[in-house]
Amino acid sequence: MIEVRDLRFAYGGGFALHVPALSVGAGERVAVVGPSGSGKTTLLNLVSGIAVADAGDVVLDGVAVGALSDRDRRRLRAARVGFVFQEFALVDYLPAEENVLYPYRVGTGLRLDRAARDRARALLADFGLGAKTQRRPHQLSQGERQRVAIARALVTRPKAILADEATGNLDPANKEAALDLLFAQAADTGAALLCVTHDHELLPRFDRVVDFAALAVAA
Repeated sequence: MIEVRDLRFAYGGGFALHVPALSVGAGERVAVVGPSGSGKTTLLNLVSGIAVADAGDVVLDGVAVGALSDRDRRRLRAARVGFVFQEFALVDYLPAEENVLYPYRVGTGLRLDRAARDRARALLADFGLGAKTQRRPHQLSQGERQRVAIARALVTRPKAILADEATGNLDPANKEAALDLLFAQAADTGAALLCVTHDHELLPRFDRVVDFAALAVAA
């Protein structure tokens, strides 16, 4: 489902990333660990098409991401990628339910119907937020905002779930609940799950753990 080959990317200021190879199969649950600043978030941005590699290939669900236009990359993300951002990236003026449904508003080809709304409400209820669907982000705790962000990533039943510290702001009970939902989604739809985490207590639950410090090499 996710295939990375000889990926190279550089920022101004000297940061350079080279990932020779990485693959995540359909339904596979892979954790990525490594030191801060090593490029783990950049990897997720490249896989999703938020950023475009300088060289190499990223193939997502059979699509060469780097060959797409900006518009088509946005469509791909909305339709096939669930992304849990480390800083949530919620829309301040929208209530929780509308934040979860946001991919339907920006993704052409996605139909915002009753089934989608029912799924959004069910996900929020699963996260203990069934009574807070109309609260805006500033009315929610940090952990509640994190759960809204995870629900948004799952609502479209994506082919790939990319999570950047998805459980970092959650207490132990909610960490387990969030991971259960992420894993259930991957199992239910055959989605590939690629999760960046610093929480080593969660690693035994994944199918595979990738040490990014060993995977990425000097560019």
